[in-house]
Amino acid sequence: MDDIEIPEYFLCPISLQPLQDPVTTITGITYERESIEQWLKTARGNPTCPVTKQPLPRDSILTPNHTLKRLIQSWCVLNSVNGIDGIPMPKSPIKKSHVLRLVKDLDLPDHSCTKALMKLEALAAENERNRACMVEAGLEKSMVLFIIKCFKEGKTAGLEESLRILHLIWNPSQEIKILVRENQEFIDSLTWILRCKIDNHVAVKTHAMLVLQKTIDVVCQKQPERLNVDFFKDIITRVLRKRISKLAIKSALLVLTQVCLWGRNRVKIVEANAVYELIELELEKPERNITELIFNLLAQLCSCAAGREQFLKHAGSIAMLSKRILRVSTATDDRALHILDSISKFSARDDAVLEMLRVGAVTKLCMVIQADCAPYLKKKAGEILRLHSNTWNNSPCIAVYLLTRYAR
Repeated sequence: MDDIEIPEYFLCPISLQPLQDPVTTITGITYERESIEQWLKTARGNPTCPVTKQPLPRDSILTPNHTLKRLIQSWCVLNSVNGIDGIPMPKSPIKKSHVLRLVKDLDLPDHSCTKALMKLEALAAENERNRACMVEAGLEKSMVLFIIKCFKEGKTAGLEESLRILHLIWNPSQEIKILVRENQEFIDSLTWILRCKIDNHVAVKTHAMLVLQKTIDVVCQKQPERLNVDFFKDIITRVLRKRISKLAIKSALLVLTQVCLWGRNRVKIVEANAVYELIELELEKPERNITELIFNLLAQLCSCAAGREQFLKHAGSIAMLSKRILRVSTATDDRALHILDSISKFSARDDAVLEMLRVGAVTKLCMVIQADCAPYLKKKAGEILRLHSNTWNNSPCIAVYLLTRYAR
């Protein structure tokens, strides 16, 4: 089977997998239905055809390519002796009435309710057409209200399924935006899930964090500063400190970064002990994308006095920072220098300045000037070095010429 070459025109240009439900767009190119529907849904701005780059409206008609499908089926039959299976028939799309019947079952006792949720989850996972039908049937609102109901009644049955469904079909209408934006209970419900004891807690809390991330995207459009300190404490202590999962940690960092843009939120995040937890997380040497998120968030938090004070209280903060410079990415270098710049300008106590020298931060700044990196980073490093040259220039850790080559 591995030796058989599948004809190129039997493959979807997006997924590069054999076509099962081929449809042709108005640009004349044939794709797998699921792939092109997902492409049109997630494209930014005005979508274009992936192959021709011609305009391709989101509501484009997708015409089933029956001729190509018959050719693929015939080819599969001819090559069946070589281990090629026939292409499965695509399932018929669900109807709105079927979704509404399952939604009614959510009011039944726990067992029947969970069964209905499992059916809805399976349908949502099948394809984009099913998800679009569910959105049209108002399933998003039903899931939001179901999660709030669980919160009010203290019940956890069905939470995992409802969170998975909501994450899969999330495409908030104006009604849903108003519901989650003006109803603090939904955010409270999601943070309650982070706190409560529940079966399969890693999966449930990870999906709660994923849905919370999408919810915050909506909330921040209108009321970014309404979040209280307890909201941040739940995310920091229940997700970051307990290391629930990589996906949950990433979502938590993205949520904190987004809401941190507003000054009041920044102070609340610091008050929730975020700086300490972020440093502890980074000391475990996470993946590069997590490190970049951590440094970006730390840079924002260190723009306020309370954030810098908390940063300097951690015994390993400056050492961790200096070790990451020139080892991770340009984005990390940028944020690290931003933090050192803030400390050097606004929190330059004698012990902090000497600590920068002792743990190698000053040496790293010299290395940035000599390294093959962006000119603006070299300039920033030189500015930081000049700020405390009187303290640093007599140390064997730093070459004097690097301090004197830049005029004061």
